[in-house]
Amino acid sequence: MDTNTAYDVLIIGAGPAGSSAALYAARASLRALIIEQGMPGGQIATSDMVDNYPGIPDVSGAELGQKMLDHAESAGAEVAYAMVLGIEHAGDGMFTVKTDSSTYTAPALIVATGATPRMVGFEGEQTYRGRGISYCATCDGMFYRNKRVFVVGGGNSACEEGLYLSRIASDVVMVVRRDEFRAPRGRVESLLAQDNVSVKYSTSIVRVEGDRLLSTVTFRDNATGEEYTETYPEGSFGIFVFAGNDPVLDLVRPFVDIAPDGGVVTDGDMATRTPGLFCAGDMRSKRLRQVVTAAADGAIAATAAYSYIVEQSH
Repeated sequence: MDTNTAYDVLIIGAGPAGSSAALYAARASLRALIIEQGMPGGQIATSDMVDNYPGIPDVSGAELGQKMLDHAESAGAEVAYAMVLGIEHAGDGMFTVKTDSSTYTAPALIVATGATPRMVGFEGEQTYRGRGISYCATCDGMFYRNKRVFVVGGGNSACEEGLYLSRIASDVVMVVRRDEFRAPRGRVESLLAQDNVSVKYSTSIVRVEGDRLLSTVTFRDNATGEEYTETYPEGSFGIFVFAGNDPVLDLVRPFVDIAPDGGVVTDGDMATRTPGLFCAGDMRSKRLRQVVTAAADGAIAATAAYSYIVEQSH
C-alpha cells in the first residue's frame, strides 16, 4: 500500500453514518476512502436484531452493517482496515489522516466514530468488567444461559437488551434508577410480558464484589436510601449495563466545539467549525441516536462535502 494516498474525501468509521457517507460520496464521483479499525456496522454490529430501519425489518445488526458497507463499495468507495492514529489540518486546508499502516490526504474529511457504552460508576464496575459485567447482550449473553442477570437502565436500549436476555437467562431483573422506565410504552410492555422478567424500581447498584467472578451485589433504594446486599454462588449471575453512550471524540476534539451532551456541534450540513471537516452519526450532539438518523447524517455530510470540494476548486 502506498505510504501517502490522496483522495477527494476521507471517511473515518464504517458504521451506518460512515457507510452512507461513502455511498453518497462515491455516487457523486468523489474518490472516497472509508477507514475502519473494527468490523462494519459500528455499534449495530453487536445488535442481535434491528427492527426499526425502514424497509428492512428483522435483520441482524452485523448483516445490516455489512450490507451498508457492501453497497458503498459497489458504488466505488474504497475501504482500508486500519487504526487511525491522528488527524492533521494543514494551512492549505488539506487533511492528513495517519493510520498504523498508511497516511492519507484529502481536502474534505467526514468523521463518524460513533459512541461507546457509558459506565454507571458503581464500586467494582471497572474491576469486574468482562468478569461478570458486560455492556453488550448479544456479545456476552450466551455466557449467562439459564443464569440470573441484572440489567441496569430504564431506557430503550436497556429494554431491548433485557428482552433479548429473557430468551437466554433464567431470570432477568431490571434495575431502574427512577420509579418508571424511560423507554416507549410498547417496548416496556413487551419486556414485562415475559414471565422471567422482574423490576427493581427506584434502585441503583452501589458496589459489586467477588473473587475471580462476581458473588455479591449491593443495591440502594433511591427512595429511602437503604442499602442491602444479595449474595449468590460465584459466577452464577451477571450484570448488563445500558446507561447511554459517550461520543468518541478523541480524534476531532482539537477541531470542533462540544455541546453540553458531549456530542460534536455541527450545523445542518454536518459541518463543524473547521472548514472541510464534517461529523456524522452518534458522535454528534443530537436528540435521537438511531441507525436511520446516522445514515441520514452520512448522506447529508457527503453531499455537503461534495459542495465544499467544488467550491474550493474554483
